[in-house]
Amino acid sequence: MNKLIVNISALVICTLMIFVSTAAADDVMDTINEAIAQYKNGEYSAAVESLEYASNLILQKKGLQLKKLLPEPLPGWAAEEASSQAAGKIMFGGGVTAERTYNRGDKSIIIKLATDSPLLQSIMMMFTNPMFAVSDGGRLERIRGQKAIINYKSATETGTINIVVANRFLVTLEGDHVTKADLMAYANKIDYRALTDLP
Repeated sequence: MNKLIVNISALVICTLMIFVSTAAADDVMDTINEAIAQYKNGEYSAAVESLEYASNLILQKKGLQLKKLLPEPLPGWAAEEASSQAAGKIMFGGGVTAERTYNRGDKSIIIKLATDSPLLQSIMMMFTNPMFAVSDGGRLERIRGQKAIINYKSATETGTINIVVANRFLVTLEGDHVTKADLMAYANKIDYRALTDLP
């Protein structure tokens, strides 16, 4: 049992260290070092909690990176302040999201960027089996080279676009009182290259 705990703890610590520069002492490194000390003292539960906390700090940093890639509003539109949040893998299954709402009169579009999300696999399955994508009126298209599922209802002026980027990121646009052209304009404004280049 102790050997298993050693192996798991070592694996988690090594994984966390990949994402953090050892040259800079910050909250993440301080928490990891605290977890190591707790482990050496036999405080296994405390060590696990510290590692989870360090993991959440890293996810927060990823969330800030995602937030910076939310586009500026198109001419004539206004945008609310972007937000981001991270969910720990142990408690909530993981996932980092950033989102921003754009308004123009009655028109409203929400753009969400997500990574490490459990939803990503289910969306990717739709691309593998187009029957799932078109079952509720969706259409498969490409937007700036990215595979997308577009579902727009002209009768209600509502629609969604789901885009999978580099098999790691899920981009979702949700529009209310908008045209399909409005949704496409914002989908084309996202910097997919910068998104792909994120670590």
